[in-house]
Amino acid sequence: MRLTVFLCAVAAYAQAQSSPSPTAGLEPAWDIAVVLQEISAHAGRLLPVLNQLDAPEWVAKGASDTYVEQLESSRQQTRALADESKALSRSPEKLSGALQLFFRMEGLETMLNSLQEGARKYQGPNVAQSLAALFGEGGANRERFRSYIVNLAAEREHQLEVMDREAQRCRATLMAPPPPSKTPGRKK
Repeated sequence: MRLTVFLCAVAAYAQAQSSPSPTAGLEPAWDIAVVLQEISAHAGRLLPVLNQLDAPEWVAKGASDTYVEQLESSRQQTRALADESKALSRSPEKLSGALQLFFRMEGLETMLNSLQEGARKYQGPNVAQSLAALFGEGGANRERFRSYIVNLAAEREHQLEVMDREAQRCRATLMAPPPPSKTPGRKK
């Protein structure tokens, strides 16, 4: 019985891996790894621009104290984005890591938009424009990564559906009554 369950599980997994997927657009891991490396490099280029921002000076000019916190958090998030995208490039099919990186990117984007407004108002338009321009440079890679995550999640869902169908089929096979045994008739 255990062997049958094991064989059913192996068959379900093999079926899920070989079955045609509705997400034929899923990029190969090596392609998205390059995108992740570029996201990491872009984050590295973003740090020097963040270091040009002088949020304490903004506060002295009447800005909210939250700019100081946002700037420090943005620096930390940018460093983490660089590290995590580089790490994820080694195994981009890891959905949990991809989602974590995506949420980090979204949070950083929100903070950078706020810092751009602060820089424009309290430090000058040139710094705000350079921050906006540099962040905009990574837009194509961020969008490609977002699309990859959606396709990866759809692929995983499809694999789970196939494995579930196979498990149900195996369960039905295991639960079916055994075929009637053939008793050998007596010969005369």
